[in-house]
Amino acid sequence: MGLSRSLSPKFYTWLCGLFAALGSVTFGYDLGIIASVLPSENFNGVTGHPTSTQQGFITGCLLLGAFASNIWVGSVADIFGRRRAILAGCMLFFLGGGLQCGAQSINYMYGGRFLAGMGIGMLAMLAPLYQSEIAHPSIRGRLTTLQQFMLGIGAFVASFIGYGMYHGTKGPIQWRLPLAIQLLPAVPLALFILLLPESPRWLAMQGRSDECHAVLARLHARGDLNDPFVIAEHREIIENVELEKKITQNAWSQLFTSRSNLRRLILGVALQFSVQMTGVSCIQYYSPQIFASIGISTSVTLGLQSGNSVIALIGEALCVFFIDKLGRRRPLIWANILSGFTFIVGTILIAVFPAGGNANASRAFVAMTWLFNLFFSAAIGPLSWCIPVEMFNSTTRAKATAITSSAAWISNFLIAQVSPVAFASVGWRYYLVFAICCMSNALFFWAFLPETKGIPLEELDAYFERVPILVPGSGVIVRDARAREEELRRGEVYVGADQVIHVRDEKRGASMGEKDAGEMVEHVI
Repeated sequence: MGLSRSLSPKFYTWLCGLFAALGSVTFGYDLGIIASVLPSENFNGVTGHPTSTQQGFITGCLLLGAFASNIWVGSVADIFGRRRAILAGCMLFFLGGGLQCGAQSINYMYGGRFLAGMGIGMLAMLAPLYQSEIAHPSIRGRLTTLQQFMLGIGAFVASFIGYGMYHGTKGPIQWRLPLAIQLLPAVPLALFILLLPESPRWLAMQGRSDECHAVLARLHARGDLNDPFVIAEHREIIENVELEKKITQNAWSQLFTSRSNLRRLILGVALQFSVQMTGVSCIQYYSPQIFASIGISTSVTLGLQSGNSVIALIGEALCVFFIDKLGRRRPLIWANILSGFTFIVGTILIAVFPAGGNANASRAFVAMTWLFNLFFSAAIGPLSWCIPVEMFNSTTRAKATAITSSAAWISNFLIAQVSPVAFASVGWRYYLVFAICCMSNALFFWAFLPETKGIPLEELDAYFERVPILVPGSGVIVRDARAREEELRRGEVYVGADQVIHVRDEKRGASMGEKDAGEMVEHVI
């Protein structure tokens, strides 16, 4: 509590979101370190010299585990709370990571990767969920895109550790130590997550109104329970949660029977599938094979990936700083278009100059992969976690994002399994798939994805009811989130799509009134 009183509310909330995203460091590290583990001679000896198919399954087990956890993690988060669910994810990750670094056969690796994947799947879904539910509207994007930034830090660390261990050590330490290091970021998360404030929206869902009020004050007003913004925000959350309980008796069925919810669910699933269709996982998992096709050795490739991880961090940092100013829709569209162009140029280079026929072509190809990574990291990757958690109401949010996250893992797994076969069958022509998909992604999101920047979570149901399915030309305007925060400070509380309640602190002689929200459409959207 002392820290929350001494820091500005938005900075304190941002720090809480940053700490919750520690699990994503393990996510990025685990995805990145496997590329340097698989070539280790000692690792191959211990695991029985796995075939390329078995190596692909070692990689894929992590993704299958993440997919499996997302089937039930939404219900766990709704029953036990966001913080306890994050703690459970850490415990599963510790178990899986321990099995990996102590593996005595390939079966240990399969089991360890699957269990670690379950933990990672939980943490990757729960961190942005928690961040979105504690954030001010004006910094929600900055918090939820921390997921990808912390993932980038994990990949950055993995690239340098993997490169150093691959070249500087021999024997078991070459792969056991890098796999053990993955456990470190989850230790402080597991130890201290319960000291963070619980999601105020989850507390409201449990009927714990006073605790919800106290947490909002701690997050947004240095503990001042009488702050006008906190009073209005608390009232808006409580009123909307009560309304949602009446109209959403069964959250699972409402996701599929409500036209508005189904639309948002389809958008979220499409967004997660679109991420993998940019080719990002293909480059991440199979960079040695891809770079070898243009004449670059595995040793050099691991070094280049270290540079690539720096590029990713730069892009992710840009996203964190600017996403609440630029919004979600336009950066996502343009990043897909630019990523598609990098694949077009890269495909031409591999087709014309295969197997290192031209040193300049090899350098240009590397430059294209780095540019792709910059565009991907500056928008596509971070927004795939940011957008789904801010499209749903409190009753359906955890379950809906569990489904959209499941789409991320299963599509990731499919790309991991299909890519080696595609490389062997069609070679460089496989890259055309990603070039085409990047462009089709941009077209799809231009047509169907509304802007969600800065709209309070309690007002998104009404927003999606008003925005037509075909977005271009609809005339929808989203105001600066800071303007909506000022309305909350004046006591304007939105309840569903039907009314606006004006609330003032009763100690100041407050009154309450209602009016038709139809008059407020221009203010809301």
